[in-house]
Amino acid sequence: MDFAAVMERMRRVRSAISHHDSAERFRKFGADIFLGEARFSGRDTIEVAGKTLRFKKAVIATGARPADPPIEGLSQAGFLTSETVFNLTDRPNRLLVIGGGPVGCEMAQAFRRLGSEVTVAEKNPQFLTREDRDAADLLAAALERDGVDIRLNTIVTRVVSSGGEKLVYLETGGNSGAIAVDEILVGVGRTPNVEGLNLDAVQVKYDDEGVIVNDYLQTTNPRIFAAGDVCLPFKFTHAAEAAARVVIQNSLFLGRKKFSALTIPWCTYTDPEIAHVGLYERDAEKLGIQLDTFVVQLRQVDRALTDGEEEGFVKIHVKKGTDKILGATIVARNAGDLISEITTAMAGNIGLKRISGIIHPYPTQAEAIKRAADEYNRTRLTTFLKRVLSVWLSWTR
Repeated sequence: MDFAAVMERMRRVRSAISHHDSAERFRKFGADIFLGEARFSGRDTIEVAGKTLRFKKAVIATGARPADPPIEGLSQAGFLTSETVFNLTDRPNRLLVIGGGPVGCEMAQAFRRLGSEVTVAEKNPQFLTREDRDAADLLAAALERDGVDIRLNTIVTRVVSSGGEKLVYLETGGNSGAIAVDEILVGVGRTPNVEGLNLDAVQVKYDDEGVIVNDYLQTTNPRIFAAGDVCLPFKFTHAAEAAARVVIQNSLFLGRKKFSALTIPWCTYTDPEIAHVGLYERDAEKLGIQLDTFVVQLRQVDRALTDGEEEGFVKIHVKKGTDKILGATIVARNAGDLISEITTAMAGNIGLKRISGIIHPYPTQAEAIKRAADEYNRTRLTTFLKRVLSVWLSWTR
């Protein structure tokens, strides 16, 4: 693999799409752009680049940055993050990834497939602790097949630079050891950018999780809103965009749009991908909601067998005794695409009964969703109807 060529292409593609967030694009829309560090300076003023701007409404959208874990010697030794790793031009022969969350798993698999020896240190007993356990276990198996050295229940205690390499001390279940690596990638979450904004001057409350907002995305100052990673528990680009739409409606058009009313899916872009929307089983249990769950393994789907991608599943949760979809997890190569059908159904209040009647093209992996809906329909058959159907099928053979 030509690592330098891969990274050069990635940077070229990133540059090609960067105009979507460019200052020039927004100037063409008619927005006035002021570049510089901004801070609230009064109840209705912001200082930026030596200018004072007055506002009737304001939005805090300063985002978040990769977290910097307090590990002895890490800063001195140097490390990569999801923002700096793409600047590499030479492939690290040995890479340690701290954290088995989405970023850690994505980068670990990518660099292993690009030829690096990769070790992942995750402090919890499973990857992707927020995800469905079955999904996380499938991903762990995929990473292990790729040759990733997986260290669960493991913490990094300190890092020492030595002779051009980094010596990393690990602790697993009371046992200590050290490994030598060329680079360290930290993927343990994100820290909201609230420093230097002088939020106290405008009575905007915040904590370690970011700016505090209500369901309308208003801060503790009703004239000031927030959107994106600086305030949301879902730190995804598509969630930030959805929040921006809520803020526009509520701040400019006297709307009462609730962020909690949105149906937000997400996806971890590994191979296979893991996509989810709605409630997990543990969430429903905490809320006292009983579920019926329907699972279709990809090995039951012809297209997945043809593609050689039979390791995965579609798991759909409905409110017990109904076809109302409350959540779903999909593990598949294109799970991020497949989850949109279920997200649309949930947002449109379409249940599994309707989905069962929708024709899906054959052969596609999306057929797994229809099969899950068919499984629901089978539960609606009474014992008498099952007997009648069995007799009818025997006559038609």
